[in-house]
Amino acid sequence: MIQEGTVYQLTFMPRFFPVSCYLVEEDNELTLIDAALPFSLNGILKAARKIGKPITNIILTHAHSDHIGALDALRAKLPNAVISISAREARLLAGDKSLLPEEAGYPIKGGVPKNIKSKPDILLAEGDFIGSLEVIFSPGHTPGSISLLDRRTNSLIAGDALHTRGGVAVSGTLKPLFPFPALATWNKRLALESAKKLRTFTPELLAVGHGRMIRKPEKAFNKAIRESERSLR
Repeated sequence: MIQEGTVYQLTFMPRFFPVSCYLVEEDNELTLIDAALPFSLNGILKAARKIGKPITNIILTHAHSDHIGALDALRAKLPNAVISISAREARLLAGDKSLLPEEAGYPIKGGVPKNIKSKPDILLAEGDFIGSLEVIFSPGHTPGSISLLDRRTNSLIAGDALHTRGGVAVSGTLKPLFPFPALATWNKRLALESAKKLRTFTPELLAVGHGRMIRKPEKAFNKAIRESERSLR
């Protein structure tokens, strides 16, 4: 567990295939962003006990299997925690890989769950708030991906909109040392547009699903966006 202000990064399998979820500290409670892997339950609960506050909200940035793995187990242990996901992504969480008319030609990629029992309590839209976290619609990696911006500290938890493992990259830009996010990206051009959108918030901290957190990430954002533009030309 690594802490940056109110953001706690929990990383599983850090050397082989790092998968991170996050606890964001509020005055009297914690919000969990993403649910990592099926075996992550105990680590998440242990981290919350160490911080000393209850997990009252679970927000899913997107529904790929490495971000919702412990969701059902968390629901069983924390039955009062509120589960939130974007309205579009809720279909993927339910195992529905069908496309909307405007999405034709871009098949869903990556691991989509088939047997998740937990249902979202809240369907999120752009601009919604969960505690101090503002919802930013950032599709590309999946059709309904979101990011969360802590308005107290300007910390951005971006899911798989970018990754920092193997080099900072926009989702869809192939990094030979860590190619998996690129291979699982649904729409690379939309991912680039989302990265540009996220950059406009000038975050103080960038936290992602795969790789280390970055403070003052402006230069990293700019480099990743230039590389994505080159790769799409």
